[in-house]
Amino acid sequence: MKMNHLNLIEENSFKYVQSGEGQPIIILHGLMGGLSNFDKVLLFFPQKGYKVIIPILPLYDKPILETTVKAFAEYLNDFLLYKKLDSVILLGNSLGGHIALFFAKIFKPKVIGLILTGSSGLYENSMGDGYPKRGNYNYIKTKTEEVFFNSKIATKELVDEVFETVNDRNKLIKTLTIAKSAIRHNMANDLPNIKNPTLIIWGKQDSVTPPSVAKEFDSLLPNSSLIWINNCGHAPMMEHPDEFNTLVFEWLQKKRF
Repeated sequence: MKMNHLNLIEENSFKYVQSGEGQPIIILHGLMGGLSNFDKVLLFFPQKGYKVIIPILPLYDKPILETTVKAFAEYLNDFLLYKKLDSVILLGNSLGGHIALFFAKIFKPKVIGLILTGSSGLYENSMGDGYPKRGNYNYIKTKTEEVFFNSKIATKELVDEVFETVNDRNKLIKTLTIAKSAIRHNMANDLPNIKNPTLIIWGKQDSVTPPSVAKEFDSLLPNSSLIWINNCGHAPMMEHPDEFNTLVFEWLQKKRF
């Protein structure tokens, strides 16, 4: 959860980074995703007239019974109430996309648009269960590299962060709890009722949430657009940040957000 060029704001039990003024874009990070995953998004959109806010989701800080997709959506609502924001665009990667969708289900009027990339919610691979050799650094390095089309994106810093997470007993238990919650909160039956304009950006070589998942999201969401990024895995905003930002910006302009 490192942020180099912006200070972390800590207020009223919330931690977040914020940049720019204008229409708010709230970014929701994934289970193994730190704030640094969105560095280029944070630099780009404030220059285009948007306010970008990334709250740190309390994935490992809540009691087990509150470590659920629904509880994180409610946490996001508390954060937006605190910030006095009621008309936002949600951009979520992986688990963050799932939380965005669940938020749109229960707080629909607050969401003017959704941007999903590598989102969970329909297909859950074994997030936490996929680390049986968690004490083996090279194994964790390989698993982290598999998230990307270009394995060089998995820097030592990123691998170290994942290694630390899966070897921390509390974090591992919470990771497994979130994985089970994600399976319980499958969104297939809810998506036809989520009519918010939605942009789906997907890596063609995503092995975590495969391309078939993106197609299913697109078929079930009534107001969606699907765009592919080639030579790209599970985190387009990290592997192809310029293309990702351009596609999102063009969609926002088209929708007049």
